[in-house]
Amino acid sequence: MFGKEFKRKYALTEKGVQNVKKGTFWTVVVNIVVMGGVSVLYLLMKDLTAVFTGDQTEMNTITILILLVAFVFLSFVTHLQQYTATYGLVYGEVKATRIALAEKLRQLPLGYFNKKDIADLTETIMGDVNRMEHVWSHVLGYLYGSYISTGIIAVFLFIYDWRLAIACLWGVPVAFGLLFGSRKWTSKASEKLKQAAIKVSDGIQETLENVREIRATNQEKTYLRGLYQKIDEHEKVMVKGELVAGIFVNAASVIMRLGVATTILVGAHLIVQGQVDFMILFMFLLVITRIYAPFDQSLALIAEMFVSQVSANRMMEIYDTPVASGKETFEPKGHNIEFHHVSFAYDLQDVLKDVSFTAKEGEVTALVGPSGSGKSTCAKLAARLFDVQKGKITVGGVDINEVDPEVLLSDYSMVFQDVVLFDDSIKENIRLGKRNATDEEVYQAAKAANCDEFVQKLPNGYDTLIGENGAKLSGGERQRISIARALLKDAPIILLDEATASLDVENETKIQEALSRLLAKKTVLVIAHRMRTVQSADKIIVLEDGKVKEEGSPEQLYKQNGLYRHMLDLQNESAQWQID
Repeated sequence: MFGKEFKRKYALTEKGVQNVKKGTFWTVVVNIVVMGGVSVLYLLMKDLTAVFTGDQTEMNTITILILLVAFVFLSFVTHLQQYTATYGLVYGEVKATRIALAEKLRQLPLGYFNKKDIADLTETIMGDVNRMEHVWSHVLGYLYGSYISTGIIAVFLFIYDWRLAIACLWGVPVAFGLLFGSRKWTSKASEKLKQAAIKVSDGIQETLENVREIRATNQEKTYLRGLYQKIDEHEKVMVKGELVAGIFVNAASVIMRLGVATTILVGAHLIVQGQVDFMILFMFLLVITRIYAPFDQSLALIAEMFVSQVSANRMMEIYDTPVASGKETFEPKGHNIEFHHVSFAYDLQDVLKDVSFTAKEGEVTALVGPSGSGKSTCAKLAARLFDVQKGKITVGGVDINEVDPEVLLSDYSMVFQDVVLFDDSIKENIRLGKRNATDEEVYQAAKAANCDEFVQKLPNGYDTLIGENGAKLSGGERQRISIARALLKDAPIILLDEATASLDVENETKIQEALSRLLAKKTVLVIAHRMRTVQSADKIIVLEDGKVKEEGSPEQLYKQNGLYRHMLDLQNESAQWQID
């Protein structure tokens, strides 16, 4: 019952499965204890009947009181244990699941995130886990516990009288059969609801991220109108889905409750026939009042259990995605980066085709070419942010696809045009380059990156909080923090994605000074969009349509009068036109 299929079906951890087992066990115990209370009430009623008929009673008052006290005590203890097993333990499962999902996402290759919407992943970690938490705590233990306890009670009822037992219990399998038969419609409605919710999240995120552009172009009404439409559509889908589920749940509840009527009719017939006495019928009627109770909550929430399958499948899709793994050791002989006949495609669209070149240690190797030529892809492949599909990339003779990405990246520092900073202090943002760095090491790296100039003007210096993604800083200041982070890491391989492309001349000069300190004696791979930034490179690789078109020093390529010279002349003409 609680095997691997059950674990996958409800996206549970091993501990989560154990928690469901505990919840199921204590639900069975609670239901049996409650039936024990019904038995005490039956015995009490039987003795009262004996008093009125003048027959001898079987139990005295003290015995009945003792049984009642024992029932109350056991009921309290077992309900407390059930609550702890079904609610208390599950909250720890929610925490463990979110951490496990985040850890799995951390290990996935970057290509996975190119195919996934961030709002979709956020909805999985937050919304889907929330839905599963409700199923783990409110449904599974109660439902499976009710199955088992009802089966046990049914055995005793059949021993008493099989005819009344059938009249009492027939509605249970029919009701659940109806619900399980409705699974097709509830699952389809759940999928539509999930897609509508993601569209709302996407709309809200898009509006917030582009609020300045929306205001600048006077498009507030247009964007809000589109967002309102998505919210209205989500509401319609939700109402329709709940209506479908409500119809089946209420129909199942009515069918199950028909067992009361059939028990009375069959019992009355058997009494008239003289085959049972009234107390037997009374006992079955007492049992009916309690045997349906465990299913009440399950019936109301079983539709949610069906809906949860969509959430569980989305979570398992993340768990099942292969991670980028490899050896835990990385011992290269030097740090030359070599591309050996590398090919790569995004969604079957070729980006790189049989690319081969070497970026030597101690040299600056620049990648240039038109947009879409594969420059950024080369840098990402070099750091194993993606895995090559054909050919191989080696660092110091070691195939990087055989090395664990985290181990590999300990030898890399990356400075990109789009800097990512956290809503923390400047000091802690720099310390990301080396988590165990002392404050003094952080300050030295910051000074080398020319950060001191603007940090000293801030109210709290290096302890100043800089806002989400460094919102309180200028582009040049953010870039210098990124370079300080790379200087602190002091890795032997540097990847630069045009770190100065969007800066003014003054900031570019300061950052070039910081970069000169960072690049000394390292293997440097530079992605260049402006030709003048690579004039001092040792080697230039010119890419076009995913292939190496030209290769050599700036002087050699200029003399070849090829693509590199054409791009350089075009940019020089553009710069001259802007000056004029």
